Amino acid sequence: MSAAAEPRVRARPMRQDDVPAVMAIELAAYPFPWTAGIFRDCLKSGYHGLVLERGQQLIGYAMLSVAVDEGHLLNLCIDPAQQGCGHGRHLLGEAIVLARRFGVETLFLEVRPSNPHAIALYRSVGFCEVGVRRGYYPAARGREDALVMALTLLPEDGGFRP
Repeated sequence: MSAAAEPRVRARPMRQDDVPAVMAIELAAYPFPWTAGIFRDCLKSGYHGLVLERGQQLIGYAMLSVAVDEGHLLNLCIDPAQQGCGHGRHLLGEAIVLARRFGVETLFLEVRPSNPHAIALYRSVGFCEVGVRRGYYPAARGREDALVMALTLLPEDGGFRP
């Protein structure tokens, strides 16, 4: 298949009927996944979910909460079979654009120290480590800390572009 025939990748808001496809990726990507109920509750509570599609196939998702001028990127995941192609950067950029649209000035996230690819991605767009949450994540042998990272969002005419 030529590059011209590749299906377009696009982001759109997550809907309740996306949850089964989101869960298929979540279960493939994480040893300690969120539940379908968590995704449904996030959407019902007004959190901002995004999905990334290639043609008709859902290949990634993100969940963002916003309170006043702070945002929290709660989950960002690309299907393991689709990783390494720039889709994570694309989806992160879309989440940043969405956060700006809602007036977020600082965007926070937690990431496992054992996930160097995610840490490198976040650092590459300007996230900085601002703290550690001890024992935040479940792990095979007890608990794993979380690195807390933050990004100060610049006005619309500056900063990261997807």
